[in-house]
Amino acid sequence: MPHRFVSRLGRLAILSIVSALCLSPAPTKAADGWPSAVSATYDVNFNGLNIGSYEFSSNHSGTSYKLASNARLSLMLGALRWTGSTEASGQLAGETAKPQKFGFDYKAQSKSGSTRMSFTDDTVTQVLNEPPPKIKEGVIPVQAQHLKGVLDPLSAVMALTRSSSGNPCVHRIPVFDGTQRFDLILSPKGTAPPPDAKSGASVPGSVVCKVRYVPIAGYKPDENSRYLAHNNDIEVVLRPMPNTSIYVPQKVTLPTIAGNATLVARRVNVVTNGRSQLAFMAD
Repeated sequence: MPHRFVSRLGRLAILSIVSALCLSPAPTKAADGWPSAVSATYDVNFNGLNIGSYEFSSNHSGTSYKLASNARLSLMLGALRWTGSTEASGQLAGETAKPQKFGFDYKAQSKSGSTRMSFTDDTVTQVLNEPPPKIKEGVIPVQAQHLKGVLDPLSAVMALTRSSSGNPCVHRIPVFDGTQRFDLILSPKGTAPPPDAKSGASVPGSVVCKVRYVPIAGYKPDENSRYLAHNNDIEVVLRPMPNTSIYVPQKVTLPTIAGNATLVARRVNVVTNGRSQLAFMAD
């Protein structure tokens, strides 16, 4: 299994969580402000085997926000390892996230790299990739219009915390990750979420969302991109927190050409109105 697959799986793991790791207002209640802090840990599984973890945290102070995540993957009994850390910051304007800075660092065996982005008025104004990406034949180029009105991957989390339709499974989020421009589209998918990890029973009010990846620029129309773009089986299960207007993601499913990747909540903690509440704990 080549290193590039581990790196791709790591990026897809982050993409999956970003498409799901949200605190969505329940459709039966009005949104009562942003949670002041969130911390979450997810197990990353591939073809039924645990291969790593994903940790996410957010903090809001006034109208500013800071986000951070760490992913660790290990395959072939540790022969192939991949780690990635991401940070993002910006301002909150009502129910909208306005990104300002984004940073991503990864390391895979002897390879490493980073991405830095700056935003001004919803537009990417600076991108620095190390090492610089190689010019590949057949890649759809990113143009100036692709950098307007977009979010970095972590700030997409902020966008997913609010739904003007009142349905947590109705979103279209424009994203630029420093290389690729794509949309994430969430839509309702079924009403039979998997059972709770402890009780074995479905949690009342839980919903299942289908997640569609729509590539726009910065990608090569090959087998991998076509498979992901036409995949109708990417989904996220959101479960409601008791006595709140918030959903938390319990499980993300991401089929790939090489097998199925899943991210399953181990622990999610949310702070709202100065009070900490354990949203989910698997053990």
